[in-house]
Amino acid sequence: MFFSIDGGDGCGKSTQIDLLCDWLRQRGCEVAACRDPGSTPLGEAVRELLLHRHDLAIDRTSEMLLYMAARAQLVAEFVRPASEAGKIVVCDRYLLANVVYQGHAGGLDVDTLWQVGRVATGGLMPDLTVVLDLPSHEAEARLGSRRDRMEQQGDAFHRRVREGFLAEAARRPHEIVVVDASRPIDEVHKAVREAIAPLLGRETGR
Repeated sequence: MFFSIDGGDGCGKSTQIDLLCDWLRQRGCEVAACRDPGSTPLGEAVRELLLHRHDLAIDRTSEMLLYMAARAQLVAEFVRPASEAGKIVVCDRYLLANVVYQGHAGGLDVDTLWQVGRVATGGLMPDLTVVLDLPSHEAEARLGSRRDRMEQQGDAFHRRVREGFLAEAARRPHEIVVVDASRPIDEVHKAVREAIAPLLGRETGR
C-alpha cells in the first residue's frame, strides 16, 4: 500500500506522518516513510536547490521539472522497491503537491502537470492521498520566521494553494480525502486513521 500526506505549509504534515507511521507499526505493518522531494541522494540535492537557494531564480516550469525529476528518482530508488517488498509506503507529499503549487497556485496548466507526473512516476500513484486542510491565516500563524522558498511565496499564493487542494479533492474524491487540520492533533490523527483503515482492511481481507 502507498499513502501520501499533503496540504499547505504549516498544516501539520510532519506530526501526522509520525503518528500514522507509529500506528501502522503498532498494527504489525512494516512501514517505509519518505519525503518528496528527498529520500534519495538526488532528491535531497534537488530539495536543497528548490527550497533553500534563495539566491537562485527558478522559473515555474523549471521548478516543476526539478520536482518531477526528484520524484522519478524517489519512485525508482525508494517507493517501488519498498512496495514490492510488501512495505506500506507513507510519503510526505507527492505528485498532487506539484499540481497544486505549480499549477493552481503557480499558473501552469493543471492537466499537463498530471500528464507529466504520470510519465515521471511511471504511473505509480498513491492508493490514497490525505490532504490536511487548514485556513491560510491559521497556517501562517504556525509557520516560524525561518521559511523556505515555497513558504515565502506570499499570502495570495498560499490561498491559491489551499483552493487548489480542495479543487483537486473535489475532482478526484476516490483518490484524495480532505481532513480538517484545525482540530487538536489527536482528533486529526483519528481522522487520518479512519480514512486509511478501510484500505488496510481490504488489503488484508479483514
